Amino acid sequence: MDSRPPRHKRLRRVESAGSARFVTFSTFRRLPLFQNDAIKDAFAGHLARARERHPFRLLAWVVMPEHVHLILLPADGRVSTPLAGLKRGFAREVIGRWRALNAPVLARITDSRSRHRFWQRGGGYDRNVRDEDELREKIAYIHHNPVERGLVERPADWAWSSARWYGGDLSGPVEIDPWS
Repeated sequence: MDSRPPRHKRLRRVESAGSARFVTFSTFRRLPLFQNDAIKDAFAGHLARARERHPFRLLAWVVMPEHVHLILLPADGRVSTPLAGLKRGFAREVIGRWRALNAPVLARITDSRSRHRFWQRGGGYDRNVRDEDELREKIAYIHHNPVERGLVERPADWAWSSARWYGGDLSGPVEIDPWS
């Protein structure tokens, strides 16, 4: 029996300047850790601050109950630095708050080494977006994710997404660099 990880887990990330990236990352054990609106709001705040600290254009985003989708265009082609900063800082804040409250969720997010985890290790998806057609398709996919899950009737009804920006409502929690 082959004990290696599945092929998609063995693929190396190809960092390419000038290429938009479609990334997905999941919560620990795909638990619905984003059910609480305040936690979704906190993530949106961290995403907005990550844009200030790291040079990347944000083309689309959505926060779902157990995962996040982003399309970004890093200035230097590397997504690892902005993603690491975004994910670590957010997890530290949320888990710190849960510890202060002695929240029951802590038992569910404890790994085999007794560490608390917000994000699934190795549970992400990352690909270079090849062309404008694929970019349009990925943006539509991101914006329709809450509709497909039955969370809202229209993409713009989901507050934790860039769909409103694309519809002309610029009052959302995270400024984006819309694809044009």
